[in-house]
Amino acid sequence: MRAVDIIQRKRDGFELDTEEIKFFISDYVAGKIPDYQVSAWAMAVFFRGMTARETGALTEAMLHSGKRISRGGAEARGIYIDKHSTGGVGDKTSLILAPLIAALGEQRWLSLSKPPAPVYVPMMSGRALGITGGTLDKLESIAGYSTALSEEAIFEGLEKNGYIMCGQTADIAPADRLLYSLRDVTATVESIPLITASILSKKAAEGAQFLVMDVKYGSGAFMKKQADAEALAKSLVDTGEVLGLKVSAILNSMDEPLGRAVGNWLEVEECLDFLENYKTAGTSSCIEPDLQKVTLDLAARMAVLAGLAADDAEGRELCEKCLETGAPFKKFLTNVALQGGNPDDMLARRQNKWRSPYKAELKAERAGQIVRIDAGKVGHASVALGVGRNRKEDSVCPTAGIIFHKKSGSSVQAGDTIMEVYGKDEACLQIALPELRDAIEYKAE
Repeated sequence: MRAVDIIQRKRDGFELDTEEIKFFISDYVAGKIPDYQVSAWAMAVFFRGMTARETGALTEAMLHSGKRISRGGAEARGIYIDKHSTGGVGDKTSLILAPLIAALGEQRWLSLSKPPAPVYVPMMSGRALGITGGTLDKLESIAGYSTALSEEAIFEGLEKNGYIMCGQTADIAPADRLLYSLRDVTATVESIPLITASILSKKAAEGAQFLVMDVKYGSGAFMKKQADAEALAKSLVDTGEVLGLKVSAILNSMDEPLGRAVGNWLEVEECLDFLENYKTAGTSSCIEPDLQKVTLDLAARMAVLAGLAADDAEGRELCEKCLETGAPFKKFLTNVALQGGNPDDMLARRQNKWRSPYKAELKAERAGQIVRIDAGKVGHASVALGVGRNRKEDSVCPTAGIIFHKKSGSSVQAGDTIMEVYGKDEACLQIALPELRDAIEYKAE
């Protein structure tokens, strides 16, 4: 069996059998198939697609390319639940959801006469991919924070605080880790089979039993059309069932950036403000209504799957009450300490203060109303600013990004500040500003 024959068969539209897929993935992980051949294969998959059987076989091969975290000892009785987004611009909900569900599970455990099993959130995330920011990159903008955890450290964090935020170790689904970075720089991100296998191999390997998928569509998502997002959601649910996972998918539009910030440290700040200042009905000026809605919709579904609520309505109510207690905020700070950061330094010295020195303000060109800020254009501009990567070996700038002072529906006068823009250097600003300006659509008041 040769890699070039498998590439050719997929290029010509043939269905690969399970043994061919296993061979290709195992030899790639073993270093026997070079990146350039895998790039060609990924492009063939991008154009030709995969059947449901092929997608399942690919997911299984990637899952078994390394070790799986076993829920041993006391943790075996717990419920392991996670959330994953298919990407977006300004999509930072994971940083809020993990401590929220961990805190809610703890509260329900203490309050019910017949409590459900303990709830654990082992959130294994990735780095920037295309125009989508990476959860790991955001967390690593916290000084000292480590996302490279051993299996022992993962269980210690779960036992002490109910959740952890980590990246893949070298042993967990190494095929996904290799493919993930390669897809980012070979224009093969948007493939439904490759997205499905990447997400589910990682989540199954981390030990999750239940998974809520935030499937995005629109200009700032990998899936531009809602119909494509529905197809991806179906692929995730069906393939999850094959793996023994209970997957629930929620579709969300990503035509505009989510929340008020795009960037690594800037998004951490927004999540801190959300957790610290939460009030019901969005009465806090620190919370953008779109971020609140998407976060609570996902949290409610996670509560249902974890057995903490009977339906989405009860789940949302419980999550709102939990946020009001401040318990998720405390869990976030505890997690920062457990994973090597300094919460006091983060809040006192850096929150709402740490910024790149390369700054510009984008102002309204005329009076009127903003009807749209195109998420796709903002995403491309943010990569240019240093938020994401153009090559897999690139580093990201923690303080680059965008803060929105106005969003769609806002009335503006000529000269009003719409965005604060931060770049890793002056040249990045000059590249990004024209695209950001072009992302804004006005209409007469």
